[in-house]
Amino acid sequence: MTKRIIHHPVLGTIDEADTVFFTFDNHKYQALRNESIAAALMVNGVRTLRHHEESGTPRGIYCNIGHCFECRVTVDGKQGMRACLTPVQEGMAVTSGGKLLTSVRDWRSQNE
Repeated sequence: MTKRIIHHPVLGTIDEADTVFFTFDNHKYQALRNESIAAALMVNGVRTLRHHEESGTPRGIYCNIGHCFECRVTVDGKQGMRACLTPVQEGMAVTSGGKLLTSVRDWRSQNE
């Protein structure tokens, strides 16, 4: 494995010998137990975590501290999980978000 963040300010210390497997968009990846999903995906060469709901442009890690919500993914069916703050666990199924089927509009009267 490559250099990893093994002392995370939120997730704590990570044991480099304790590896797990998880899936991202149905592809199997190896990670260190309790490292963030975002870190595990970066180590495995995945940079796009989701696509913008309206434009469809690729989105990835931006702030990496949980403030920007750009790294939202679905984890075991739960939407909107921040990949930068969610620890990886064995067998976890992570999926990216895609472009919405219809455009999002501001329905307030002044924007018609």
